[in-house]
Amino acid sequence: MNWRKRELDTDLVRSMSSRYDIDLLTASIMARRGVTDPRVVKFFLESNLLQLHNPFLFSEMDSVTDRILAAAEDGERVRVFGDRDADGIASTILMVEALRASGIDAEWAVPNGNDPYGLTDAAIDQFAERDGTLLISVDCGISNHTEIEHAAKLGIDTIVIDHHNPPADLPPAFAIINPKLPGSGYPFRDLSGCGVTAKVVWALHFARTRLYNQTICLLNIRPGNEALIVEAVLLTNLVEVDRIVETIVPGMVAIDQTRITKFLSGRELFAYDSPAQLKWLKQVYGENAEIGVTDIAPELWKVFPGFRDTTLVRIRASSRLQRYEETSDEIDVLSRLFVAYVQRSEESLAAGYEACLDLVALGTLADLMPLVDENRILVGTGLRRMNQRPRPALRDLIVRQGLDGKRIDATDVGWKISPLINATGRLGVPQKAVELFLCDDSSKRAELVDEILGLNNERKKLGDVGWEAILDEARVSYQDSNCRLVQVGSERIHRGITGVIAARLARFFQAPSFVVALLEDRAVGSARSFEGVNVKEMLDQLSPLFQDYGGHDYAAGYNMVRDNYERFCERLVEIASRLENRDPSVTEIEVDAELPDKYISPELVSIVDRFEPYGEGNPPLVFVARSAAIEEMRIVGKREPGHLRMLIRTGDHRWPAVFWNAADRANRDFALHDTVDIAFRLGRNYYRDQENLQLTILDIRK
Repeated sequence: MNWRKRELDTDLVRSMSSRYDIDLLTASIMARRGVTDPRVVKFFLESNLLQLHNPFLFSEMDSVTDRILAAAEDGERVRVFGDRDADGIASTILMVEALRASGIDAEWAVPNGNDPYGLTDAAIDQFAERDGTLLISVDCGISNHTEIEHAAKLGIDTIVIDHHNPPADLPPAFAIINPKLPGSGYPFRDLSGCGVTAKVVWALHFARTRLYNQTICLLNIRPGNEALIVEAVLLTNLVEVDRIVETIVPGMVAIDQTRITKFLSGRELFAYDSPAQLKWLKQVYGENAEIGVTDIAPELWKVFPGFRDTTLVRIRASSRLQRYEETSDEIDVLSRLFVAYVQRSEESLAAGYEACLDLVALGTLADLMPLVDENRILVGTGLRRMNQRPRPALRDLIVRQGLDGKRIDATDVGWKISPLINATGRLGVPQKAVELFLCDDSSKRAELVDEILGLNNERKKLGDVGWEAILDEARVSYQDSNCRLVQVGSERIHRGITGVIAARLARFFQAPSFVVALLEDRAVGSARSFEGVNVKEMLDQLSPLFQDYGGHDYAAGYNMVRDNYERFCERLVEIASRLENRDPSVTEIEVDAELPDKYISPELVSIVDRFEPYGEGNPPLVFVARSAAIEEMRIVGKREPGHLRMLIRTGDHRWPAVFWNAADRANRDFALHDTVDIAFRLGRNYYRDQENLQLTILDIRK
């Protein structure tokens, strides 16, 4: 293996350490990972929900909220339709809960059995027969142009809440909320389906406040060079919609000829410390002017008592957030302070919204969305919620998976929780998972958990059978494509596990992988890839062959009539021939830091914790230690090649360590009592309710 450590700009590291008040090791890891832009750094150092992007940045969010409110007021029949995977199931649960909290007795549906992905005409017809008028698709719908057109003809409005890559021809929905949609207005594209659904939930919470669809005018006046600088910002649903800054020299220009007068005219004005503001206003408009300004400082101080009798200038100087801003005027400070005040003072926007983030964390991790930008806060908060106050269904799953009492992290969710939810969809009964989470009866939940655990065991068996059925074919495909991709199809593959096998093949061969279940008259497939190879774009080139397809950059699904399968294989080989050739024997370890012995101490885990949560787009930290000693070593595991349990000494510390699948290297590449260099990760191991730090060895060099 190659150990790759990127060169560092030491001046940049020192600058980041000073600016963000972080230690040099943290700053160097960030710099090495390319986390240097203040807007990116913020999401690694801050965890407050106030840093999330406002859902009303979506251009159609107010239309969606108004339509749902109208449905509640008129007692309309509303149905939520979700996808069958963990993200879609979580989205369905979250949307149903939010609608019921809004006074709508919402129905729900997910694809069952061999139903195709997404909406179907049959599902829409069935809803129309029940006099349904509003259909909300979650984690699906963006590719259902024909079906949504059919719904419209039947008098059904459709709201699409999705995150899959949009087609060129968008469905004729009432409204679409999708961060990948050009012109969506939203600044972050990589939310999960459940993450997008949560944005609608927040908007519905906000719609129950007194400020919904109200425009707030914040005003600030400050002196500057014998003039007065007048600043004003308009906020609607806490989103800035307009602003003005004008410099006025009193007595030089008639005030009614300035832009600021037209901007402020007819608006209720809010200012911080109104006595001072009124003094400046009198200078602008004259002593006899009657100007109404509401002082919001006393209300802000109730929520932020530390700011009492403090000026905006001082608040700006003391704010942690100032370090992430290139420039910031007093009006910006006031605007941020007002938004924070509203979100803190409205219970539903604070604790109420936080309560749904366990599902968002589940969906985000299950769908392998990159843990960057606001996904870090959403998942981090959701994981804390799982550990501290998990909802009953999650609590039941946590206990049955032996995670009770353990500090649950992203890996636990990805390997122990989300596969259970996914198993229901893969085996055609995703409604079991939805029922589990919406169930209030503890005995019924216990029955459902038993069923779901059984389904997961069946899914594992099907996966093993499918893997054995296609592995030889996969090796041939890999070689025939010059190690560029893997394409397999079989009647022995259950259609519900094509994604599982494709992901396993992609990891095994380190190549984009396409797996097809050959049914009697259809071929249903999944594609999985990794950074650098966009499988959705590859499928775009094959679209005439499909009945339906869609997905993300690195995970997608498709189905076609079986007669098209042979042509699909031929065309895929042609497309693969244009992919960049790569040497599969060359693997690299990206090193985050090479550490002297004094840094390799138990305190190092605080650095590891700071970069959590780990996952897609943010892999666990990798360190290198030189001249470590192997003090103990034994082979464990029943299968070949087996694993190594070790005791490693670095400086004054001894560390239990595990080196997976490396038993065949013992006494060949290194031996007991050798002095070696190691590339490793630092984590926690739980055994008999005891937590201990442990090294996971990635490579050893003698």
